[in-house]
Amino acid sequence: MITWKEEKVIDYDIETIWELFSDKNIKRIMPKVEQHELIEKTEGEVGAKHRQTYREGKRLETYEVETLEYEDNEARKQKRIKFVIGFAFEVDLRFTLEKLEENKTRFIYEGSNKGVNFVGKAMLKFANKKGNERVVQEFMERVEQEAALEEERTST
Repeated sequence: MITWKEEKVIDYDIETIWELFSDKNIKRIMPKVEQHELIEKTEGEVGAKHRQTYREGKRLETYEVETLEYEDNEARKQKRIKFVIGFAFEVDLRFTLEKLEENKTRFIYEGSNKGVNFVGKAMLKFANKKGNERVVQEFMERVEQEAALEEERTST
């Protein structure tokens, strides 16, 4: 199993950043997601399910994403999701935002990737730890970049 927990302070309003995690904006921070469709409950509800299609090179994977936790208040926002991709990996992700100041937010990104069968477990044993760390850092940087674009778009 691969696990991570990283945090970064982003110099933008918590609401601006949280908006990026909404269904309508998810492709901005996760560009390999080609489709993201609500299929059960409502977006901000524990138990909500989405059908998501992800592109890795020429291959498309479609799977169901379930919201396990959802918190949305003025000072703290959190979303935890889980899905199985490729019938081999169970991915559990948590995105937490904490308001530090009016335009300063702590972004915490944590998760795990666990093999659910022999193939998945074997692949993770040989996975490149540095590669996973790079993917995590790139995601966090993309969230910050998209927050800057969102801030620019809403202030004009």
